[in-house]
Amino acid sequence: MRVIENVVNDRGSRYAVSGARAANEADVAAVLKRLKRNKKFAKATHNSWAVLFADGTARKGDDGESGAGMVIVRLLERAGLTDHVVVVTRWYGGKKLGGDRFRHVQTCVRAYLDEASGAARD
Repeated sequence: MRVIENVVNDRGSRYAVSGARAANEADVAAVLKRLKRNKKFAKATHNSWAVLFADGTARKGDDGESGAGMVIVRLLERAGLTDHVVVVTRWYGGKKLGGDRFRHVQTCVRAYLDEASGAARD
């Protein structure tokens, strides 16, 4: 599992992104469970996630951050990344972010994809 912390800080809210291979829904559940074993992530306000399976099926979970899962799905589709779950974690900072929260989700997923493609080149 790859975890990138402190990707975005805005008005007190902090964001991180994580991910791992997931070929089926049981793998997705196992990745989420593994992530939440870390108390810091278990206590996060939102752990939004998405996966695009090789057969073209997409699954997502907003975890209260309405629309965030679909943002992740779209970015996975554009990148052509299948059988890989990506989780964007937010710790709420006390101020509503409005539409900026979607930009922050995009920033997190892009950071994850950039690091993943860099690791593939190494």
